[in-house]
Amino acid sequence: MNFSTVHSRRLVWAGSLTAVVGLMSYAIYAERVLYLDPCPLCITQRLFYIGIGCFALIGLLSVRRLRMQQIAAGLMALMATGGLVTAGRQVWLQHLPADKVPECGPGLAYWMENEPWLRTLSLLFKGDGNCAEVVWTFLGFSMGEWSFAWFVLFFVVALVMLFKQRHVRA
Repeated sequence: MNFSTVHSRRLVWAGSLTAVVGLMSYAIYAERVLYLDPCPLCITQRLFYIGIGCFALIGLLSVRRLRMQQIAAGLMALMATGGLVTAGRQVWLQHLPADKVPECGPGLAYWMENEPWLRTLSLLFKGDGNCAEVVWTFLGFSMGEWSFAWFVLFFVVALVMLFKQRHVRA
């Protein structure tokens, strides 16, 4: 696929945005219908997905402007990197021996009410014992592992969009 054409770039941005909408929709479904409470790392990953979706939308709306395409792709890669770090930490916690898993924390609502903002942010990125619990799998992979795979895909897409755009052709 030639990523220099407006049509192919539009498809990639729209596909990325559609994937984020689908992932976030399933996250809400899992929380509200399946009653799976998101852990701190899951919440952080959702924020990175929203960032990816916002930059995919910017890329889609500015498909004929090379500089905006590069900015959107660069920022999408940055969001995907943050997602990779948090999903990677969750997968690491899930694979720790039971005696090495950190203790569970009181939860995000408590942190937000009783901890300073920066401490709460730090706790969101570190996670706790809740993040190590695997309560959902699909094809043998946990939600954290699937999330990691999606962030890898978004990172690759962002890099391709960043470096494969030399000129704009209709």
